[in-house]
Amino acid sequence: MARILRPFTRAVTYTRWLHLFIAVVWPAMWWYIDNTRMYLAAVLLALAGLVPAMRTVEGLQAGLLLLGRRHDAKDPEIVTARSATWADRGRTVVWLECRLLLGCGVSFLTIHLPMLAGDLMKTAQGGTADPATFLHVSGHHWWHALLVPVPLAVLGAVVVVAGEFITLLARHLLGPSPAERLAALEERTDQLLERTRIARELHDSIGHALTVAVVQAGAARAAGDPAFTDRALDAIEETGRAALEDLERVLGILRESERPVSSRPALTDADRLLESARASGAKVDAELTGAVDTLPGPVSREGYRILQESLTNVLRHAGAVPVRVRIAVADGTLGLEVRNPLTADIPGPGRGSGLRGIRERAALLGGSARTGPDRGDWQVHVELPLR
Repeated sequence: MARILRPFTRAVTYTRWLHLFIAVVWPAMWWYIDNTRMYLAAVLLALAGLVPAMRTVEGLQAGLLLLGRRHDAKDPEIVTARSATWADRGRTVVWLECRLLLGCGVSFLTIHLPMLAGDLMKTAQGGTADPATFLHVSGHHWWHALLVPVPLAVLGAVVVVAGEFITLLARHLLGPSPAERLAALEERTDQLLERTRIARELHDSIGHALTVAVVQAGAARAAGDPAFTDRALDAIEETGRAALEDLERVLGILRESERPVSSRPALTDADRLLESARASGAKVDAELTGAVDTLPGPVSREGYRILQESLTNVLRHAGAVPVRVRIAVADGTLGLEVRNPLTADIPGPGRGSGLRGIRERAALLGGSARTGPDRGDWQVHVELPLR
């Protein structure tokens, strides 16, 4: 019993009822103007459905009254965009005609079923039924009192079933077209890729800063030299400031989805990373060949992050050791190699989100990445196509 009565406790049941009533308001006005040409109402409704803006009007109304959702709800089942194709216009026309037909039926029953219940009560008391209703009897029929709840129960069932049916119809006829579903899927994919990229950037930037800070602090404590300690603190301060700038930039991207990515660091800023590694005690031998400043934006930005993660791994796992960095732009390819002597703490080729992030960045740009031991060194070798 509770399951049967549950729909009547939901506000959307009654807003769907109202939605069907609204569909017959202006055809009812037409009835008073010329009831011999009611078919013209359906013709005019079909012509109105061909107007692109009608889909927006019907979508807003259906989303609010049938689904009980705001117009700006995410992943809407009923779209509010204008009709972009003739297929969209055709579906809107079918929707308007179906809504009119169903609305007329529900409105008729909404008026006459309560009247029937009233007539049953009258005839149960010996009165006369209204000729406009379904009941054409007179006289005293006491048992009609037992039938009074039946028309009201039928009306309740009509309201619930018609509401569910018109909602199902709206999802089909006013829902997104295949092209709109594809566009929404692509937008969702872009958002997920952007979130992954932001998470990766935060890992690289903050991880690099913390690694430099830990290495510098440990070296300063071990050295016991005030001058070295001052240099270490300067390096920690500079790296921390750069990490804060990166953090502010990433948070700005989260706050402003339309913000361009051109402000992200690129390989032209590689000197900052190399100096940070040198300040941490690593002996960095860097060699750059080719025009780095002409690299495409995505390649240059991802190359910067790959270099940053490679240097972070060196400082984290090997400490202040000699590092050889080679950056070459030639033959339509960006080559980036970072090598350092192997130590006892060797990360496996599949471990760590940093190395995995390097391989993912390279793969997203159609390139390749090799990480692991090579001739007594730990090597990160990446090749990224420029096109």
